Amino acid sequence: MSEPEIRVDMVELEEEVTEEDHILGPEEPAITLVEYADYQCEACIASFKGVEQLMETHGDHVRLVFRPFPLVSYHDMAMPGATAAEAAGNQGTFWEMHRKIFSAEGEFDDDDLTRWGEELGLDMERYEADRHDEDVELHVRDVRLRGARTGVNGTPTFFLGGLRIEPDPTYESIAAHVDYFLEDAEEE
Repeated sequence: MSEPEIRVDMVELEEEVTEEDHILGPEEPAITLVEYADYQCEACIASFKGVEQLMETHGDHVRLVFRPFPLVSYHDMAMPGATAAEAAGNQGTFWEMHRKIFSAEGEFDDDDLTRWGEELGLDMERYEADRHDEDVELHVRDVRLRGARTGVNGTPTFFLGGLRIEPDPTYESIAAHVDYFLEDAEEE
């Protein structure tokens, strides 16, 4: 098997990571991976599996930041998925809902989103209100708009160490990019 190609372009991430973001990993990582994705995008579903594996193998060095980028023109459940994850996040279970949605591999509906909220033990009245709240949808749209302004033009889009990378949506490719950046950081 050949080594994955490292593809980095010079588009810089202009959106700083803030406490508003969904963050997984160490507070002071060696490197930060920012992912913009759509819950029904096939490549995003594939990269989800790769990123999950990456966090198992590189989680001590990598901080993962997930930002929703629903492609509403193509995927009818992209926005409902994103707002459900945000609503779950309001109760401290963003990552658990994120995994349930991606694990459905693009095949989910409103009933699934409700059921998953129940399975996570959420305050269902609050969860249902939040996921249908116009402000939550506006927040997701704002994150998407800011992503587009910083160079996101499709999903998934990754930024590593502040630069846009173009890995294949596989663990091997994503990990190779991370390893490349980590080696570069160690040499400095």
